[in-house]
Amino acid sequence: MSPDRFAWLATGLAELDGEGLLRGRRSVAALPDGWCEVDGRRLRNFASNDYLGLAHDPRLIEAARGALSGGVGAGASPLVAGRGEWHARLEQRLAAFEGQPAAVLFPTGYAANLGTIAALAGRGDAAFCDRLNHASLVDACRLSGARLRVYRRDRLEDFERELAKAAGAARRFVVTDSLFSMDGDAAPLPELCALAEKHDALLIVDEAHATGVFGARGRGIAEWQGVEERVAVRVGTLSKAIGAVGGFVAGPRTLVDWLWNRARTQIYSTALPPAMCAAACAAIDVIEQEPERRERLRATAQRFRHELRDAGLVVPATCVGPIVPVILDGPRRAMRVAAELEDEGFLVAAIRPPTVPRGTSRLRITLTAAHSDRDVEELAAAVARCAAG
Repeated sequence: MSPDRFAWLATGLAELDGEGLLRGRRSVAALPDGWCEVDGRRLRNFASNDYLGLAHDPRLIEAARGALSGGVGAGASPLVAGRGEWHARLEQRLAAFEGQPAAVLFPTGYAANLGTIAALAGRGDAAFCDRLNHASLVDACRLSGARLRVYRRDRLEDFERELAKAAGAARRFVVTDSLFSMDGDAAPLPELCALAEKHDALLIVDEAHATGVFGARGRGIAEWQGVEERVAVRVGTLSKAIGAVGGFVAGPRTLVDWLWNRARTQIYSTALPPAMCAAACAAIDVIEQEPERRERLRATAQRFRHELRDAGLVVPATCVGPIVPVILDGPRRAMRVAAELEDEGFLVAAIRPPTVPRGTSRLRITLTAAHSDRDVEELAAAVARCAAG
């Protein structure tokens, strides 16, 4: 092949750069207490999904250290020889936490969505996917072979008509995030449950950004909205509020056994490191024993949103959690404001298409329980200054 075999990629990269959409790479060292280090500079970290500040909690670190006697890696897929004592403990712990008979682990939250949906849905089925669902849910619906239909949660009458048209499908699946990662709003789960029940569909909910943060016990939006028993499949992640890594599904034994036998992302992936399983078990203990973490976090986020709106910034009215988007329209403006905030000592994510629709580039600000009230107040003032320029 000629030396310019990837010239077409270089052209594509140049086009992305011209549109303000080229993404670079840099190393970010996460630090305790809501801080990080980027290129040798200490910044207050408002770009992390460690919502409860548990990733640096000494109890999780000690639990992980204690499990290292079993080795750093699991060494095999779960079905061969990779499922050990800590994997079994975490499955039991997650099942108890979620109030379900059983649970199954996945290497990531992405893998949990991909494996679960592809194992349940197939050709002849219909999969209805919210238009702003996480990429893992969209990819899972496509991979499954089911006929993919996209719906809008703000147009449920239109959605119901499409759901009714799919009556001839072998099975119907409604797939949604519970807390949307770019808009910070909650899915209307009671309404989706009612539609699923009316049209004999199964509702699959990804609680990735809500586990540990919402609900009296921290189980997520389904608990918060009072519909846990009406949701057919609940997927979760260990890599956000739980502070470790991995994904899981907790549910009836029949569902868990099916995923154990048919979810390819679980069958053909090396099992989670035992230390991560131990850390996740410790995190669930903290979530259950310290509900004040999530209560304070939600209250802080509510005050922060009010401060930004009072400053004239566009923060969606439907935003309810620690994810606070500030809509800035074009990608270049979002990048400029994020860079100015970094100069003032704050790391904030600038999100651009294709992650979000064109015309809605934004700052994606994530608050955590590790941030002090002063941190959040200073950030609000800085965002108002930088966005006004």
